[in-house]
Amino acid sequence: MKLGIRALALAVAVLPGVAGAGPVERSPRPEARPGGIMQDMTSQGGPERLTLATANQGFDRWIAGFRGRAMAQGISARVFDRAFRGVSYNTNVIQKDRNQSEFTKTIWEYLDSAASDSRISNGKEALRKHRKVLEQIEAHYGVDKEVVVAVWGLESAYGEFRGNIPVIEALATLAYDGRRGSFFESQLIAALKIVQAGDVAPERMTGSWAGAMGHTQFIPTSYLSFAVDFTGDGRRDIWSDNPTDALASTAAYFARSGWQRGRPWGVEVRLPSNFDFGLTGDRVKKSPAEWAALGVRGVDGRPVPNHGAASILLPGGARGAAFMIFRNFHVIERYNAADAYVIGVGHLSDRIRGGAPIQASWPRGDRALLFAERRELQERLQAAGFDPGGVDGKIGPNTISAVKAFQRSIGMLPDGYASLEILNRLR
Repeated sequence: MKLGIRALALAVAVLPGVAGAGPVERSPRPEARPGGIMQDMTSQGGPERLTLATANQGFDRWIAGFRGRAMAQGISARVFDRAFRGVSYNTNVIQKDRNQSEFTKTIWEYLDSAASDSRISNGKEALRKHRKVLEQIEAHYGVDKEVVVAVWGLESAYGEFRGNIPVIEALATLAYDGRRGSFFESQLIAALKIVQAGDVAPERMTGSWAGAMGHTQFIPTSYLSFAVDFTGDGRRDIWSDNPTDALASTAAYFARSGWQRGRPWGVEVRLPSNFDFGLTGDRVKKSPAEWAALGVRGVDGRPVPNHGAASILLPGGARGAAFMIFRNFHVIERYNAADAYVIGVGHLSDRIRGGAPIQASWPRGDRALLFAERRELQERLQAAGFDPGGVDGKIGPNTISAVKAFQRSIGMLPDGYASLEILNRLR
């Protein structure tokens, strides 16, 4: 599911409470994987049916041409015709695709939602309710049950909001639209293969506006690669009220990606006053003992135990929390490539397990850069001779390195934090 480089900002919103469960929050999905199920939620707390399907002769011609391409990839005429019965061009899907990059939140605002009191308490309740099957999944795949529950919590509020948008119609609309046509056409072919395999009927294949499906929001190609039938009923059913197959499929994904059971994704650390901030970022790896020799300590003041090679991550710059991240960080990253998402899943899993809140403060007076400002930052870095690796509005490793180089050039602390202050200095 890793479809883009890191983004540290996204939309987060809170929904009214669900009876008996406390407040339920929208999934704070970052931009790195398209289509958040909770981007389909209205402010009134319920799923929004996308009914703005319209007649479009160009779209109809595209379907006719796509039918031949689908059949050439093994989709039967019967399956295709049934799946496309009643499908129309959906203008609301296009609107959501166009607007998604403007949703921005800071890392701390994101984590306030991702690991809120309600999401933690609901996660503990989900773990209690489904403990037996989660322990079976953990034993079978070697993936800690708390991280599986955390993914479930962030993706669909523990199954409360799985999406009710027709996936075939949404993917067909996006494939025809052309902005990312080849990607969405590949997802549409995969969706048709799922239908053809008998895992789900087309009318039950619902999800987000961009085709992410089920309790843990698998896109179709990831479903084909990783979904499992853990219940043994002959179908890999991630859509039903029973979350077993979806949770097991998520564990299978993590297991195949190299999850190390019983080891942390990362731990919060404290940096010494003389720390070389040029060593931050996941391109620099050292053992915990080597970091300890440089003065890096856990929040308890002790050296971090040896969980393998580690990097130091500063998602909010030098004035925010610092994390020592390990291999499991990068496993979660394969599910969704945004740092905010990875830290959200990891920290939520820690809190569900009974761990402490993040101890450090954040620079809460700062605001997130808008999408246009992130592009401007990259353009100005490039013009000043600091290569951000392209202008796409995404703050990835190359942009962070460019920010560090610019900071060094003007005598600032090189923490790589892409802030409004940096943009104003470049202006």
